Amino acid sequence: MKIRSALFGVCEAGWALAMIALLGLAACGGGGSSGGGSSGNKPSGLIGGNFLGTSLSLFGVVSTFAGSSLNPGTLDASGVSAQFYSPEGVTTDGTNLYVADSFNNSIRQITIASGVVSTLAGTGGATSGIGDGTGAAAQFNLPTGITTDGTNLYVSDTQNHTIRQIVIATKDVSTLAGTPAISGVADTASGVSASFNFPQGITTDGTNLYVADSGNCTIRKIVIATKVVSTLAGTAGACGNVNNTGAAARFSSPHGLTTDGANLYVADTVNQAIRKIVIATGAVSTLATSVTFADPKGICTDGSNLYVTRSYDHTIHKIVLASGAETTLAGTAGASGSTDSGVQSPLFYQPIGIATDGVSLYVADSANNAIRKIQ
Repeated sequence: MKIRSALFGVCEAGWALAMIALLGLAACGGGGSSGGGSSGNKPSGLIGGNFLGTSLSLFGVVSTFAGSSLNPGTLDASGVSAQFYSPEGVTTDGTNLYVADSFNNSIRQITIASGVVSTLAGTGGATSGIGDGTGAAAQFNLPTGITTDGTNLYVSDTQNHTIRQIVIATKDVSTLAGTPAISGVADTASGVSASFNFPQGITTDGTNLYVADSGNCTIRKIVIATKVVSTLAGTAGACGNVNNTGAAARFSSPHGLTTDGANLYVADTVNQAIRKIVIATGAVSTLATSVTFADPKGICTDGSNLYVTRSYDHTIHKIVLASGAETTLAGTAGASGSTDSGVQSPLFYQPIGIATDGVSLYVADSANNAIRKIQ
């Protein structure tokens, strides 16, 4: 199990200890256009980084799409010859996958058709920092959450306590919101005057970004056009498990975050629950919960179902939105490994990020240093 270098400042002492062991991520989501507002050329059906409209037809067949459990590293190559180091976030525009390669402090790109992996931004390796710039000149510090609208990427730069924007065409990286390297709770502030506390999952409804501000136990909202930051649900520093509206609701170290355009769905990790937030009202309810939910981290949707990574359980689960019915889609509870489908059952090792291109699921299988594909 990989060890993180910082605690998240969460409320419960026991969870603070658990966070030393593993910092999880967040989900598939979307961003806004360069300079603010929603993109005019986002792919059809793409909302919040999810391709909505058709329920995925999946058989649970698992393969390793890129990377290798045996070879953590920074190598750009094709398929299993490429190397990652604890990838945590994954999103897609339908043509490429974009990966928050957390321990490499970089953002990687994978061409879906060919499996070719390249480094889009960041220095790679153990070198971390807070610098804006282009491509390899930019710096990150354990990025986890990532989302795209097909034009830009938005990244939760977790240990920098910031939200970064990357223009895909130019690889230009800038800081959209948050005070670099300083955690806090500053609300109703703009851009770098605002503050976050270990932000994780990130998604969008096309006008706003939504961020799982894990250390603050809140869900934050960023108006892309103005960069104004506010709190949609929860109260900073008041962790708990309460269904209510806006500031009266409570979360405990929320991680994964996704949207169907009208609602947010949150992997509320310490509460071992999937929560729902009505965007228009801020009303919070519990969609699914279990004392054995085993660390839900990543979450995405096809509009009809949610797909959730249960990191400590090493499994991928499906939740039918209409009924709340939950099933195990892939993996074996409590059994870690890197086996693809075949004679043996497929295994994962601390899966975190998850995304769909409308046909398949892609999973950031963190401790296997790989991106897995589910068909």
